[in-house]
Amino acid sequence: MSFEVLGLSEELLSAVSDAGYTKPTEIQAKTIPSALMGRDVLGIAQTGTGKTASFTLPMIDILANGRSRARMPRSLILEPTRELAVQVAENFDNYGKNHKLNHALIMGGVNFGDQEKLLDKGVDVIIATPGRLLDLFERGKFLMTGIEILVIDEADRMLDMGFIPDIEKIFKLITKNHQTLFFSATMAPPIARLTEQFLSDPKKIEVARQNTTAETITQHLVKVDGRKKRAALRNLLEYSKDLQNGIIFCNRKKDVQIVADSLKRHGYSAEALHGDMQQSERTKVLESFKANEIQILVASDVAARGLDVAAVSHVFNFDVPINAEDYVHRIGRTGRAGREGTAYTLAATNKTDAKLVDAIEKLINKKFDQNEDLNALAGDSSKKRSHSKSEQTEQNSSEEDTGSSRHQRRGRSDRHSRNESSRSENNRNENTRSDNRGRGRYGRGRYGRNQRRETMPNSAHFDNPNRKVRTAPDDMPKEPFVGMGKELPTFMAEAAPIHE
Repeated sequence: MSFEVLGLSEELLSAVSDAGYTKPTEIQAKTIPSALMGRDVLGIAQTGTGKTASFTLPMIDILANGRSRARMPRSLILEPTRELAVQVAENFDNYGKNHKLNHALIMGGVNFGDQEKLLDKGVDVIIATPGRLLDLFERGKFLMTGIEILVIDEADRMLDMGFIPDIEKIFKLITKNHQTLFFSATMAPPIARLTEQFLSDPKKIEVARQNTTAETITQHLVKVDGRKKRAALRNLLEYSKDLQNGIIFCNRKKDVQIVADSLKRHGYSAEALHGDMQQSERTKVLESFKANEIQILVASDVAARGLDVAAVSHVFNFDVPINAEDYVHRIGRTGRAGREGTAYTLAATNKTDAKLVDAIEKLINKKFDQNEDLNALAGDSSKKRSHSKSEQTEQNSSEEDTGSSRHQRRGRSDRHSRNESSRSENNRNENTRSDNRGRGRYGRGRYGRNQRRETMPNSAHFDNPNRKVRTAPDDMPKEPFVGMGKELPTFMAEAAPIHE
């Protein structure tokens, strides 16, 4: 089947051809004709199936016959994340280059004033995240009464992020006489209730069995000691000879930065992407990854659905996803549009990860292959990358410990330092005596730093010929540490934490 038989205009077909596409995907072939007829569509499709074009293409053709008015957009596309909104805007630019349509990208992390100016001029399409859209609406910056087409994309992700109340509110603000194109990778009960409430006799299109992963993705489960996951990850990166580029997913944002920094220290081209970064920083990292200036992207789930890179060869789950559905979305970054892809999941040898793996296997209705060679590789931390910036010492290898172990080491170091400081203070108290009062009582005055002090035993041990006077260690500094530039004593230097 070709795009010509779907009923698209010549201008749009030319733009699609220029983008390098000749045949529609299954979701596109089934959705576009119904959308062009003005019918509501309920599409159940996993990521990487081409569903963005399935609503962008018919929308452009429908909106071609008409003009926008100030503060009255004609269509609205809702996305769960800023990255996805940017991706859709790029698709709209590519496919709509032969049409005189304009759009506004409404999302957080961008100045309100710039977005308000676009709305004042009038736009055909708003591409937005729910929160920022409602902020501008409540400020009276635009009206929703002119919306002809409403697109809800990644509805299941909207559910995960708590946007369903916002979606319900937006539905109620739009007039009933509009077309809705609703897409979700899964169909949880809250999503099903939403479609029943707001969609009118929709055309239901399901292009893949619910909660499945693409057949083009080779999936591996690698069991590893939780304290050696970073070493195992590096070995897998080296083991993957056909690695072109890859995305590594972590469950926590702070781990994203830790893993990215660790890889860079070992000579890998890697950058972090997580929700705590400024929008400008996130955009820069994404553009660098798309341009192949960065080989490895370490990301949190906020970016799991916001990456539109056609040829990601590998996906690595540094942590087993807490939500089984996130596994489907993570590995959906590879094996897209018929291409081959590979996904590795590092699972710690504990009951928690075992339960998470069981949940994923039940969701995708598939058992992971147990590859003994890969498990052996994960346990082999001796393998080194040839272009590593520096050789790691045996001491540095201890950094693979978990965060709790590291905190325990720090706690021991802190206690050791406090104990030594306490002993030193006791020594000074025991050895310092008042010169003008020989009754064994501590003097109330404070001796100068360079003043010589006499040592006297306390009264309880005055007559003990075998008395022992405790003294400070030889390497104890004669003054407290103040600021930088002071050399740590030996016992503290040995206890200082090491960072990989």
